[in-house]
Amino acid sequence: MSQVHAQARTTPRTRAEIKASTETLAQLAERYNISRATVLKWKHRETPDDLSHRPHKLHTTLSPVQEAIAVELRCLLPLDDLVALVREFINPHVSRAGLDRCLRRHSVANLRELQAKAQADAGTDTQRPAKTFKDYEPGFVHVDIKYLPQMPDEQHRRYLFVAIDRATRWVFMHIYGDQSEDSSVDFLNRLEHAAPMKIVKLLTDNGSQFTDRFTRRARQPSGQHQFDVRCKALGIEHRLCPPRHPQTNGMVERFNGRISEVLKQTRFASAAQLEATLMSYVKTYNHQIPQRALDHLAPVQSMKDWYSKKPELFKKRVYNQSGPDK
Repeated sequence: MSQVHAQARTTPRTRAEIKASTETLAQLAERYNISRATVLKWKHRETPDDLSHRPHKLHTTLSPVQEAIAVELRCLLPLDDLVALVREFINPHVSRAGLDRCLRRHSVANLRELQAKAQADAGTDTQRPAKTFKDYEPGFVHVDIKYLPQMPDEQHRRYLFVAIDRATRWVFMHIYGDQSEDSSVDFLNRLEHAAPMKIVKLLTDNGSQFTDRFTRRARQPSGQHQFDVRCKALGIEHRLCPPRHPQTNGMVERFNGRISEVLKQTRFASAAQLEATLMSYVKTYNHQIPQRALDHLAPVQSMKDWYSKKPELFKKRVYNQSGPDK
């Protein structure tokens, strides 16, 4: 099918007639009420289709290598998340519109289509409706642990404890040398101190650092585990994921997937460099990356909105840190 510009004064049929005609340029211009330059153009054009208006040489902020990285990350991230990630780790000067044009040039603009294709290639059912969390107020926190790669200056690998608030997607994390009960309790204390909202519920998996559920014959938590004792002292209800259902804690698992992508992009020389990168990312995530589930607000901005509506859910005021210079 011929491609015709919306403002074109001629149709493919008249263009074909012009090319086949033996009349003079003046006669054809008068017949079709167009200029002689237009007649001459279609006289010499091989096809009656309009050509692309895209410049022959594109002036883009991203280099070809940077574009390739952004295209690879597109399958995992919405546009706003991708913009924030590219600005933080790849090119600080990229604009949202420029990155969107880049994705369109590479035919990866529609994230939903890309994810559906990936599910189809993997043989998963794409017809099942997506399950969503019911609406919650700030204070319901998911906690999980992620293994970190061992750095050249380390004797053993470390563990990233991650907490994410269900309502606002606010994230807190800390790195430990082990995943013991003492580490989990220390993380809980740090989380409770750092969180602006009052934590009322906390969801974890059934790991031994969080519960004694599977070390007892009754397969029920005794309530005497250090983590349970500390939760009770802080007035927090400790909930456990059902066995063999890790998707219950899927929110923090998805964030851990983001962390995995950050780790893949950089070759770290030391544990300190790895930790600095992770802390920088979580600050960017909390303060600058809009979330579709939050009506395109960043987690801290969403938390500020909650604070203005229901200050009783919070124990301290929410502050938004300044972003990079534009």
